[in-house]
Amino acid sequence: MKKIIENIFARPAAAGMVGDGFRVYQYFPGPKSFFPQKISPFLMLDFNAEIDFSPSDTVRGVGVHPHKGFETVTVAYKGAVAHADSAGNAGVINAGDVQWMTAGAGILHKEHHDEAYSKKGGPFEMVQLWVNLPKKFKQTPAKYQAITNDDMGRAELADNGGYVRVVAGDFNGVKGPAFTFTPINMFDIHLNKNGNLTTSIPASHNTAILVVNGDVEVNGAHAAEHSFILFRNEGEEVTIRANEDSVLLFLSGEPIKEPVASYGPFVMNTQEELLEAMQEFNSGKYGTLE
Repeated sequence: MKKIIENIFARPAAAGMVGDGFRVYQYFPGPKSFFPQKISPFLMLDFNAEIDFSPSDTVRGVGVHPHKGFETVTVAYKGAVAHADSAGNAGVINAGDVQWMTAGAGILHKEHHDEAYSKKGGPFEMVQLWVNLPKKFKQTPAKYQAITNDDMGRAELADNGGYVRVVAGDFNGVKGPAFTFTPINMFDIHLNKNGNLTTSIPASHNTAILVVNGDVEVNGAHAAEHSFILFRNEGEEVTIRANEDSVLLFLSGEPIKEPVASYGPFVMNTQEELLEAMQEFNSGKYGTLE
């Protein structure tokens, strides 16, 4: 049975700046009444739709900030982002790469345009997701998974239809390298014009697709560029056909059926835990980062 589409949303009307380096459209959380229960374990989706940044000797980005109780996933399509944290980790997320950061018990973090990209300028296109952690894993030590293009599973589609890069989970038997704390599928889909695919996702999974570029038909419904397609928990089969060359981010996951208490960069289960997280940050428990 085909997975039933709940709704197809156009891109939010206005973008917001995160720091001075990321111009993002936030698809969720938002005013929609079904969030967050319809999209758990995902908490937030910020889409930096393609924009050209001019060359600059000043590195744009977001300064030092804390995270606790969840994970951030950065998907780089164009441009490059440098990051560093209070545990001494640092690196660059290049186009085609994914960084999966588990904030867990708490960490300080900063993200900026890579210096070489800043000096050159050019197109910049990214997605950042926040993924919730179950209560029993919220105190797990912070860590990174640096997932390069070469690390990902790759499924070639029939009839020169395109390909699917598997970041997490299983696409038609091709598995992704990301370790996840709950069952999650994350597919970076690249379809050539008239290319198509069919896959099956458990009915229990909350499932959505972001049309990063292009124009597609999903289970017979039209979805224009930058649309966000949300499915019901009914049916399993998803079929996609591209009306033009298209790029899509496919997300599904088993919902975490626990209370969510969030404030800024902290995501816990209760208000008391939130207060504790803020006190830890204020007392310097997350370390230091210049």
